[in-house]
Amino acid sequence: MILPGDHDNPPPSPALVIFTDGDAPRWVRLLRPGFRHVLVALAGPGHWVVINPLSHRATVDIVPGDDGQALAAWFRAQGHTVVETSTRRPPRREAPWAPLTCVEVVKRLLGLHARWVLTPYALYQALTGPRARTGC
Repeated sequence: MILPGDHDNPPPSPALVIFTDGDAPRWVRLLRPGFRHVLVALAGPGHWVVINPLSHRATVDIVPGDDGQALAAWFRAQGHTVVETSTRRPPRREAPWAPLTCVEVVKRLLGLHARWVLTPYALYQALTGPRARTGC
């Protein structure tokens, strides 16, 4: 359990990063199919918090249960790519400046400081590539 004041350096926890095609805005069609939008599910005690940073708003949903495998399987059954990962303890400095996009929101929630990760596919590569565990 994270108490007030402990948010600066929370312990790592399980996370699911979900890559989708998305449907708006129009310019996302320039991005790689299947990697045009990203959202994240973060584990909490007895539930998962799904944060979906859209271009016009963000949604936050609570999914009861501890079974991350089942939640990942559900997203995969919808045709999405899911990376099972965990949050990180970010460096104790400001994150690099970047425009507020779905990728940037997910990076911040994961504690990932990766200046050149700007697209959903670049985030996928950062999470699954050889440097994935180093936090880029």
